[in-house]
Amino acid sequence: MVRATFSGFTTALSALQENQKRLDIIGHNLSNMNTVGYTRQTLETSSVNYKSPVATYMNGSEVIVGFGVHMNKVTQIRDPYLDAQYRSQMYKASYTDGIQTSLDSLAKIFDESDIVGINQAFNDIRSSLEEMQDSPKINDPIYESELRARMKALTNLLNDASRKLDEAELQEYIRLDGSTTTENGAVQNVNDILRQIGNLNRQIKQNQILGQQSLELMDERNVLLDELSNYIPIEVTYYKDPAHDGLAADGVTPDLSETHYLDKNGNPIAKKEWPDDLRVEMLYTDATGATKRLTLVEGTQGSGDENYGKLELTKLNNDKPYPDAFTLTFTASAADLKNNAATFELSKTNMTDGTGNGTTGLNQLPGGSIQASLDMLWKDGRKDTTRNDPENGLEDVNGYSYYRKEIDNLAQVFATVINTINIDGAKNDANIGNAADQVLLTSKDGGPITAANIGINVDWSNGKVHVSKAGSAANGTKNPTDTVLNMLEAMKATYPLSTNKNLENIFQNAGITDASQALKGNSFADYMNHVSTTLANDSYHNSVSLKTNVTVLNGIQGSRDSMSGVSLDEEAANMMQFSSAYSAASRFMTALDQMLDKLINSTGVVGR
Repeated sequence: MVRATFSGFTTALSALQENQKRLDIIGHNLSNMNTVGYTRQTLETSSVNYKSPVATYMNGSEVIVGFGVHMNKVTQIRDPYLDAQYRSQMYKASYTDGIQTSLDSLAKIFDESDIVGINQAFNDIRSSLEEMQDSPKINDPIYESELRARMKALTNLLNDASRKLDEAELQEYIRLDGSTTTENGAVQNVNDILRQIGNLNRQIKQNQILGQQSLELMDERNVLLDELSNYIPIEVTYYKDPAHDGLAADGVTPDLSETHYLDKNGNPIAKKEWPDDLRVEMLYTDATGATKRLTLVEGTQGSGDENYGKLELTKLNNDKPYPDAFTLTFTASAADLKNNAATFELSKTNMTDGTGNGTTGLNQLPGGSIQASLDMLWKDGRKDTTRNDPENGLEDVNGYSYYRKEIDNLAQVFATVINTINIDGAKNDANIGNAADQVLLTSKDGGPITAANIGINVDWSNGKVHVSKAGSAANGTKNPTDTVLNMLEAMKATYPLSTNKNLENIFQNAGITDASQALKGNSFADYMNHVSTTLANDSYHNSVSLKTNVTVLNGIQGSRDSMSGVSLDEEAANMMQFSSAYSAASRFMTALDQMLDKLINSTGVVGR
């Protein structure tokens, strides 16, 4: 049987159109190879006969071949598994990166390797005391004035360190909440991303129902999902909405009519095409220590803003330049189909048990820059032996409060030691009515001495108080250099005291125990080295983790780019292939034309 006259031309035309479309897509890929988030596109095709259900009921071998190609749709070349791996690694890398940013800001305060800082100030005070230990110099006001100036320099450095620590802490808070600045913080960015993803879900699905793939919108959504994984740990799921998932209203009984066209007997004829929805869930650890999920974006369910959740920051007080206490509350999408948790709250109490000492069953995020900021703001470095999970960012952290405690402790111990020694000497001075008033270092605001408020006693500056020259009350001597010598010994000593009985007697007489003076076995100057070393160790170990996480992330990114990115070599090879196929289809049409000419003009005598 001779085939239909123009059937072959239709077949050739479909081949020409298909290869032309493939060449158009190659050009589109190449033009967007530097577009951020662009995913390489390809043409999905099928044989014409396998596209049409009626072909199933036709007999004869001639009807199942030779009818050409059908262009189904343009799709993206993307691997959801690689996307999931990338986003999982992203929140691990962003956690260590956030911690490293904070540690770098602390290094500007406590790293004294190449600056004249607190350590040198202690050494300067020690040098002044060494000069004053000679009897002729003890009564010279020039030397006492020099000692006072150097102690004032130390107190200024401690004040400045505390102020800079406040500033670093404030910047950390602003990275979370940028509502009072010109730039958004993490809270504002997360809410904006969730809103955009929720709206894109609706727009993409609506376009796909109308036959438009909206691949560029899908690229935009993927970029937003990657950005969201920088802030919080997420999982992304593609699914059919309840009206097209193949299940009845009870969610259990199969309903084939939702996914297939059926004949009158209820048998499937063809599969229904229906676009997927996209769900975004946040991972977290709850009070029981179990990993849970909270639905932040639920496809296109509900109306208005019901398909996406939000993040809220609530200040609990404003006593400090930065909020001393606040809560972060994640609220799930109102249209959540999985019945996950409705809300999840992070606060200093439920994340660190209120003392900074994290334990196994406290609320946490397993990674992300938000958790990094919370760890630095809320954790004080007290280690918990029941939990050690650095990979997921759940280990205790030496946060800002840890370093604040260190310099506050240093300031308090130094002031207590110096004041106690001077008061001890003043007890032997008959001209002094109340020896307890003979303090050299005081609090500027009247509260307990800290690095923020330590200062020189105003009475020392105006000449009402002096370094005592009446000898030591602890050993009953009357040597005028006793107080200076005791201060010099105190500058050399390590705390808690272990061998200096003279100093021990002075503190015991004053009702002060060695334990209250503990500097972890360091002298005053060495204690700053200890703090700097702790910070350096924190930074080193975190930087190693950061480098490892970034290396793994780059490896996954490379794998993803090799599949979804545009390759010049691959596109050039495809261009040659499809160009040759286009030429072959053109040659096929020419052959058909020659055959038709032969059939019409060179065969048969009818009509002549």
